[in-house]
Amino acid sequence: MAPIINKLKSSASQFEPLVCVTAQHREMLDQVLQHFHIIPDYDFDIMTKGQDIFDLTSKILRRLKPVMEKEMPAIVLVQGDTTTAFVGGLAAFYLHIPIGHVEAGLRTYKKESPFPEEINRHLIGVLADYHFAPTEKAKMNLLSENINRDQVWVTGNPVIDSLLWESDQEREWGPYFRENWNLSISSQGKRNILVTGHRRESFGRGFENICIALKNIAERNPDVNIIYPVHLNPNVKTTVHDILGGDKVDNKNVFLLDPLEYSQFVWLMKKSYLILTDSGGIQEEAPSLGKPVLVMRDTTERPEGIEAGTCKLVGTNTGCIVMETEKLLLDTTIYTQMAGTTNPYGDGKTSDKILSILSQVLK
Repeated sequence: MAPIINKLKSSASQFEPLVCVTAQHREMLDQVLQHFHIIPDYDFDIMTKGQDIFDLTSKILRRLKPVMEKEMPAIVLVQGDTTTAFVGGLAAFYLHIPIGHVEAGLRTYKKESPFPEEINRHLIGVLADYHFAPTEKAKMNLLSENINRDQVWVTGNPVIDSLLWESDQEREWGPYFRENWNLSISSQGKRNILVTGHRRESFGRGFENICIALKNIAERNPDVNIIYPVHLNPNVKTTVHDILGGDKVDNKNVFLLDPLEYSQFVWLMKKSYLILTDSGGIQEEAPSLGKPVLVMRDTTERPEGIEAGTCKLVGTNTGCIVMETEKLLLDTTIYTQMAGTTNPYGDGKTSDKILSILSQVLK
């Protein structure tokens, strides 16, 4: 959302944005706000240890009511599939405030995958008045759900605006990784496999399978580095360190990092040979950087990357993850085909398009 917020704040805009954050992920949020020079007008700071979706949903709804009643904005913009986005839309609906959904129309049509994000997206889609779809396929999903065609626009995803801007900054983070994790990253060194994993539906056996696969890849391929910035969720962190931490990997080529700042992570993506992830956003970002992606999920709400050939679903099966990773390590033809795909998720001008649409519909 950062590029949209900053476009709305620009002198050429007729809008006055008010930024409200729930701090659903406090540590991750703060570094992004700082990076993009965004100061929230309202910060709920709702996170408490061990809270579940029931707590989260009720807290956000109660906190939003007085804010929206006070401000009564011309529109409430929400992005994506989080509980924050769904409840933000619900609160706006209760107060008869128009809702704009950025990154609208993504679907797996499997209620529990991803959980609860798939249903969050459906519910926001029912509530929203304006739908900013990243792709033509996302638009067709919305139209098939009887959303008015005049309320849907294909804009791309603003995550690509942010990515391309950051990629052009040419920052150097090599010394940071050497000093903090004794990790040397260079084009002449080992090939780097970047990993992210945090999806709730994989917790338990699925997540253990992913970690075992990473261990096998590291031990069978001493010429690679497995680089894994580990999510702070205890369900993720505990499993990852139990299987991959300390001296548990023979070749000592697995690096478990703390969560990274946005700039650091983009730099690391650029330096990676390939990416293993269950993240939706990375499925969109990696094609712009020419990086093949293996998606460690059974379904994805972003089939455009699969169809284009830049992403491949490998699920949480240990053998499949190892096999498909080694194919890309060994077969340059397959690698080149995936790396050379055009990004279907945007051209870096999404925020301009959304601002133009808002100028028309909110006259």
